[in-house]
Amino acid sequence: MMQPWLIIGAGGFIGAILRYVVGGFIQKGMAAFPYGTLVVNFTGSLALALIMYSSDYGGLFDQESRLFLTIGVLGAYTTMSTFSYESFKLFEQNQFALFGINVVGTVASTILAIYLGKMIVLSVLKV
Repeated sequence: MMQPWLIIGAGGFIGAILRYVVGGFIQKGMAAFPYGTLVVNFTGSLALALIMYSSDYGGLFDQESRLFLTIGVLGAYTTMSTFSYESFKLFEQNQFALFGINVVGTVASTILAIYLGKMIVLSVLKV
């Protein structure tokens, strides 16, 4: 077995690049609201649910793959610290409606993504 820190580090390298590419592509030209972060958090949550429930119900990922994908790739890809900072900046700038939309939208959409991921896995595996 490879050292866990190497597996996680390699995944983190990939996840950080994906975050930069996906978040930047979505956000391009939209300065007022952090759509890129919202999309990254949703897709990262959906991917996490697909991986974890596929592992739990179908045994589809071994321990090394789970470390690589969940802690490594998705740990670097998802952006809760960025979400928190961007939300606070909206609040600080007295953009209370955008602050509320961002907080509620992110929390609700990422929980929805986890639910959707589970439902997809259960329907594919016929559990």
